[in-house]
Amino acid sequence: MLIPIRCFTCGSVISAKWDEYKRRTDEGERSKQVLDDLKVTRYCCRQMLISSVDLTSDIATVGNE
Repeated sequence: MLIPIRCFTCGSVISAKWDEYKRRTDEGERSKQVLDDLKVTRYCCRQMLISSVDLTSDIATVGNE
């Protein structure tokens, strides 16, 4: 996973919340509700989680082409 460990703006740790956020949004839950439940209140941190893309599978296949 290539999520930043800390928010670029405020320095708050956000990587610890990524797995829960990703699992719940993949199950169809709304991002707003998940972020509220995870107590991510700063808009900079919310933006970091919402805009992150999991590139692990793409990077893993680059060497196999």
